[in-house]
Amino acid sequence: MSEANPRVPLLEKETAAPETAALYDALVAQRGVVPNMFKVLSYNPEIAKGVAGFLKPLLSDGALSGWYKELVAVRISVLHSSEYAIKAHSISASKKGASAEQIAGVAEFETGPFSEKEKAGFRIADRLHGGARQVDDAAYAAVKKFFSDAEIVELFLTASAFELFPRFIDSLKIPVTAMPAGK
Repeated sequence: MSEANPRVPLLEKETAAPETAALYDALVAQRGVVPNMFKVLSYNPEIAKGVAGFLKPLLSDGALSGWYKELVAVRISVLHSSEYAIKAHSISASKKGASAEQIAGVAEFETGPFSEKEKAGFRIADRLHGGARQVDDAAYAAVKKFFSDAEIVELFLTASAFELFPRFIDSLKIPVTAMPAGK
């Protein structure tokens, strides 16, 4: 859902509150661009900083690799048909080490280039997309067979977080962030 006219105007660095300047600079240093989502979140600088602070450790290497968590975000974004989120997390997954085949395979992960463990993670993400009640004891046991408790926390939180962001982005018609030339 790439939209030319977002429902809320994007705040460029010059028009955003002064306390967001450091966040914009950090995002440019990290990603080469300020994602349009942050240009909307910056209407409240504390929320913008809080979301950035939440996402950085969530999507970095931890108990699970950052590239895999980005692919989980892509999977949830596919389920939401969120062009913005699919593109953003596909780029991030690639930068963190996911192959082009893995990124392309997320939509049909059961036949994609994934281990049984990775497929089990996508399956539980799909169940979470349907709601917490979809994660019954059998579904939990299936994922627990492959993942440690620390990995389960990151997996469930990643999948759950990316239920929020596509809804926020797409309902406000935030346009896909254009990547700078050469990125």
